[in-house]
Amino acid sequence: MTIESRRDHATLTVTGPDQPGLNAAVTALIAEHGGNIVALDQYTTNPEGGEFFQRVVFHREGLNAVIPHIREDLTRTLEPYGMDHQLVEQSKLKRMAVLASKSDHCLLDLLWRHRRGELPVTIPLVISNHTNVAEEVRSLGIPFFHVPSQGPDKSEAEAKILELLAGNVDFVVLARYMQVLTEGFLDEVEVPVINIHHSFLPAFIGAGPYRKAKERGVKLIGATSHYVTKDLDEGPIIEQDVARVDHTMTAADLQARGAYVEREVLSRAVRLHADDRVIRHGNQTIVFS
Repeated sequence: MTIESRRDHATLTVTGPDQPGLNAAVTALIAEHGGNIVALDQYTTNPEGGEFFQRVVFHREGLNAVIPHIREDLTRTLEPYGMDHQLVEQSKLKRMAVLASKSDHCLLDLLWRHRRGELPVTIPLVISNHTNVAEEVRSLGIPFFHVPSQGPDKSEAEAKILELLAGNVDFVVLARYMQVLTEGFLDEVEVPVINIHHSFLPAFIGAGPYRKAKERGVKLIGATSHYVTKDLDEGPIIEQDVARVDHTMTAADLQARGAYVEREVLSRAVRLHADDRVIRHGNQTIVFS
């Protein structure tokens, strides 16, 4: 969707205990404010005592002027049900910061898709612990910051990154950023962090996944994009995909095929998050495609 097509559209997500009357309450409220529902998806873990998840997109002419009133009525209407909700204007694109290292295929793919208008985000900055992509990033008019990070003590680098991110971003993407973020960093960043893992989790976790895959004679390789938590590579999964391989392929061939899958999986995960299609539920996600 273009910015113009997003104008006067809002996305509402609702989560909480499933119970009768939720759909009627939500749709009636939108109608009372002159909204026209253009998409509605929902899921319940169990109609009797389960958890309810809903995503509603609606159009309302002159949305910006009335959205404060809609927010007030949503709180008043949904509070008795014990529901959490989020209402966002689609024309207000999320600000995405990208962290990268020497491996540039995921970063450059995101920048290319952003330039073509395929990702509904703005990119206020790119941060890397290497400088090999600085010129390409800046040529697109995106600020580039080099923050070295070496050795076991990451505190100085993480403090600098937090300073750059503070108040400037809505989420962070690790585009093959080859540094482990500390629990302290994740506590302070206060926005979601999305990672791309060069393996189809949970197989071959850790370093050298393609070498391990070759040694095991695998027939499928893959990639996983997930939210980052303090538990390494165990956060809620957003998107995954695989590619077929065979015995004739070298470890380098597997890595090249894997890089293609990584780019695709990460870009899809970014789009899903940016469009408010992902609802976190414990260590799982509900993804409305």
